Amino acid sequence: MRRKLFGLAMFVLASSLLACGGGSKSSEEKIPAPSPTTAAAAVDPTTAGEINGQVSFEGKAPAKIPIRMDDEPVCMKEYKVPIYSDEVVLNDNKTLRNVFVYVKDGLGDRTFPPPSEPAVLDQKGCWFIPHVVGVMTGQKFAVKNSDPASHNIHPIPNLNREWNKSMIAGAPDLMEQFVHAEVMIPVRCNVHPWMRAYIGVLPHPFFAVTDDKGSFVLKGLPPGEYTIEAWHEKYGTVDQKITVGPKESKAVQFSFKG
Repeated sequence: MRRKLFGLAMFVLASSLLACGGGSKSSEEKIPAPSPTTAAAAVDPTTAGEINGQVSFEGKAPAKIPIRMDDEPVCMKEYKVPIYSDEVVLNDNKTLRNVFVYVKDGLGDRTFPPPSEPAVLDQKGCWFIPHVVGVMTGQKFAVKNSDPASHNIHPIPNLNREWNKSMIAGAPDLMEQFVHAEVMIPVRCNVHPWMRAYIGVLPHPFFAVTDDKGSFVLKGLPPGEYTIEAWHEKYGTVDQKITVGPKESKAVQFSFKG
């Protein structure tokens, strides 16, 4: 009788261990191993290409909007000629300045470390300079006040943290960061309402702002097919798809209509 009871107890114990997976090699072998992660391919500088071009303007030029700085005598002293809004700046060759051009799609899962040098936004002559600036996620963002007047910088993002800080004349640089990609973040000065700027935040370095010839260049691109977007604060966005081969330089033209 004792032998029967002992045998029954051992059977119950063995059944419990198998039910919980204890001592069962076959149950462990059924658990799938985690899939290995594939590192994003680095950009090979020997095959990298570039995209360059211009952003033109079609239609009647908008009327210039005069800026009054009567409330800030320090600002008034900076100018001996009338000054106008920098919302739309047309170049002599009928191109647009301050257009943010960037790779919108096509880089896949590549990752890029932020530059060690900060992107800079200055407050000079009672303007934000530059009017449009690009910065990478995680890159330091320095704000300067080169004026003898007090200013305020107030980015108003949708995805990043909003902050609002004042800077007296001679104040040390503010150092901030943006952790999320966002195109674009408007910036205002709560002291001087005519002061406006825009910040483009991207997880890669392939962006540019058109200059006084309406030109831009995106260098160091790996071969591939890309969607390139041009953004303007008044006229919106336009996209183009373009393929870049190894060591190839491709030209692209964007156009906004007034």
